Amino acid sequence: MEDSGQTSVHLALGGGAVADLLLWKKWTQSVALLVGSTALWFLFERAGYNLLTFVSSVLLLLVVILFLWAKSALLLNRPLPPLPNLEVSEETVVEAADEMRVWVNSALSIARDIAIAGNLRLFAQVTAVLWIISYGGSLFNFLTLVYIGVLLSLSLPILYSKYQIPINEKLTVAYEIARTQYRKIDDIILSKIPLPSNKEKKIQ
Repeated sequence: MEDSGQTSVHLALGGGAVADLLLWKKWTQSVALLVGSTALWFLFERAGYNLLTFVSSVLLLLVVILFLWAKSALLLNRPLPPLPNLEVSEETVVEAADEMRVWVNSALSIARDIAIAGNLRLFAQVTAVLWIISYGGSLFNFLTLVYIGVLLSLSLPILYSKYQIPINEKLTVAYEIARTQYRKIDDIILSKIPLPSNKEKKIQ
């Protein structure tokens, strides 16, 4: 029986296999993801392996194994390699396209609000987010950032589901403080932007 906090987090994550993975409901898969991502990060970052060379070597080994298996199966009257039907269904492509369309339309809507509507607040938010991403990219390479994202994905949801009430209280206080400071900064920025007066509007 799950508590209400864990249920809400599970539903917020989609309530499917991904939510089960991130909340450690299927701990074997979560452990496999953690161990696999750690091994890949160690190979590429510490052992000095190149991603393209590693992928090519793995694929070459797989092709050789399947080829020898198929040839030996024909000679020894053994079953062929149990390969699944390797094709992408039309439904999968349509679902992926719909999901991509939502993200693209959201990005275009943000760009329109900034470029055409002149939304200063949204512009400041997007600028801050892009600056944080740029600053993080200067500290870590892409693979390390992906690995950090995997670690956070496997740790933050389960921690939040267990300590949801105290975390919500702290986040509410932090949000109020940040909103107060943001309003002060926003007022300062807007006060320095020259706006046409009513007399100038009448003259025009």
